Amino acid sequence: MQSVPPPAVRVLVVDDEPSLRQILRILLQREGYEVIEAPGAAQAAEALRRSPQPLPVVLTDLSMPDGTGLDVLTAAKTRSPATEVIVITAHSSVENAMEAMRAGAYDFVTKPFEPAELALLVKKALEKHAIVTENSRLRARVAGHARGLIGKSRAMQAVHEIIDRIADTRTTVLITGESGTGKERVARQIHDQSDRRDAPFLVINCGALPENLMESELFGHEKGAFTGAGTRTQGLFRDAEGGTLFLDEVGELPLSLQVKLLRALQERKVRPVGASREVAVNVRILAATNRDIEAEVEAGRFRQDLYYRLNVIRLELPPLRERREDVALFAEQFVSRFAAELGKEVTGLSADALRALEGYAFPGNVRELENIVERAVALARTKTLGLGDFPPEVSGAAGGTDSGLVTLPPDGCDLDGVLTEAERRLIVQALERTGGVRTAAAKLLGISFRSLRYRLTKHGFDDDAPNSA
Repeated sequence: MQSVPPPAVRVLVVDDEPSLRQILRILLQREGYEVIEAPGAAQAAEALRRSPQPLPVVLTDLSMPDGTGLDVLTAAKTRSPATEVIVITAHSSVENAMEAMRAGAYDFVTKPFEPAELALLVKKALEKHAIVTENSRLRARVAGHARGLIGKSRAMQAVHEIIDRIADTRTTVLITGESGTGKERVARQIHDQSDRRDAPFLVINCGALPENLMESELFGHEKGAFTGAGTRTQGLFRDAEGGTLFLDEVGELPLSLQVKLLRALQERKVRPVGASREVAVNVRILAATNRDIEAEVEAGRFRQDLYYRLNVIRLELPPLRERREDVALFAEQFVSRFAAELGKEVTGLSADALRALEGYAFPGNVRELENIVERAVALARTKTLGLGDFPPEVSGAAGGTDSGLVTLPPDGCDLDGVLTEAERRLIVQALERTGGVRTAAAKLLGISFRSLRYRLTKHGFDDDAPNSA
């Protein structure tokens, strides 16, 4: 299968002289770059604003009829602080070029320039951009871990990989998953890793406000637009200018507002309530829902065209019960955090307590785990949390293999699910008892080593890690 070559690096060339733009275009295209041209400062600012991804390098003339290279520098750094700007100037304007460097330009080159010199300068600027971008991404990841976006499970590693790939785009992302899985944390992580990280990140819960206030909250209103509108407001779209607006529980939006949201996403403009004109906005939209959004579309409760507009990138967060290897990471982080916040000398969890947490189904996902640990830390009498510090529904998960079922409940049960969970727990206990030695664990369970390997794969344990269970 033939591999697809990576996309060419895009470079913006800004100069009012067509002949010089042509020379630069030919030179840069020979080096393998894709060239975008702008004949002046205003057109350069528009090209930067419309670019779906930040441009890594900009070459700009210092003096142009409608502005200066400093104007282009400001526009480039506003769009993305990591963009490197190279100023082209005449010998007589070297002092002005030095001023541009003090303002944040990468370097300058004087006319006439040597093609090889300029090509090398662009290459070095790209290298610096790559280093700065990667460092920023790593710092954002560390910050995300501190806030709770953690996980060593394959599912969460896949989430991190997608975030790394889409963070610096303008693409709309729809984050789905059960309540409590951390959808807002994921949205925040996308923002923090993007070039918009220094601009606002605003959140609105689309199900928390009455319908008659939601439009004003999103798009703003003019003074006197309705009863009680005593002052003019911008709305969240404009408050988040240059940044990110997170629409939590977007499936709760009434149909009348879905139409207006669709137009705002398509046109990148909003019309405040009571206004006669639309206002252009530069904001990235991230949305989340715990509803079955396809079923909502099928039932006519959610517009199909809006669904397609939001669902450009789909990021599905798995429930905590499907990534049990992350439970210990979350629990340890929560213990440390709440011990500091509550002034308690709690340092960790006992083996039985951790086993109980890992065996619990967590219908409320990460949010429920957070609440359980906070309660346990608040009531703890010792430095180590034990089974007695957890509620019965959690502590009961540590022992036995009946998934909490002693007798058949009145409304029945999912027998296959109960048996699957019982099997998983027995395998975990066998591996713990044998120190992760799988041949010995298989003997304890009365099954063959090949059968154990099959069951480990079925339950999602890493095949190459003997102690992964």
